[in-house]
Amino acid sequence: MISIINYGVGNLKSISKALEFVGERAIVTLDPQKIKESVGMVFPGVGAFKAAIRVLEKLRSKIEFSDIPVLGICLGMQLFATDSTEGGLYRGLNLIPGRVLKLPKTAGKIPHIGWNSIKIRKEHEILDGIEDDSYFYFAHSYYLKTEPRYILTETDYGVSFPSAVVRDNLIGFQFHLEKSGELGIRIIENFVNFCKR
Repeated sequence: MISIINYGVGNLKSISKALEFVGERAIVTLDPQKIKESVGMVFPGVGAFKAAIRVLEKLRSKIEFSDIPVLGICLGMQLFATDSTEGGLYRGLNLIPGRVLKLPKTAGKIPHIGWNSIKIRKEHEILDGIEDDSYFYFAHSYYLKTEPRYILTETDYGVSFPSAVVRDNLIGFQFHLEKSGELGIRIIENFVNFCKR
């Protein structure tokens, strides 16, 4: 069972369906006991950093995020950061050192919405079956700036930004896995396998 953390954002059903498609039971919850019984958890995307971090900070007082694998998608990945400049300056979970910054105006139309390619910077089992220059679906105005050692893939949109990060049991993707077709499903399946290893 994998817990999808319900901090009041929109794509919970699509992530749940994607997990069930690869044969994994998914529950949408904030119940610490159910989360502790899970093999992994998902921080979903879409929403505001400030509102989501408030929910996660309360949850963090009851469970340790380093105990089980965590998949962060879009906003969910950004919540791993030390802090974010979205709507002010707000402290993040500080699980992956870095700051969430707005894409520069020189990048083109913001938000960055649509299909874009990735450059693989480091091998990891989460990318099993994914080739360099594969395309995924993005919808974001902010990105996580972090150290090279945490970067799995990068994407160019006027600026080169981390589109996937990893640190121990934490894995984050700036693109939407649940909207990225077969390759997105493949990564979700890889995450399920990562949770059970």
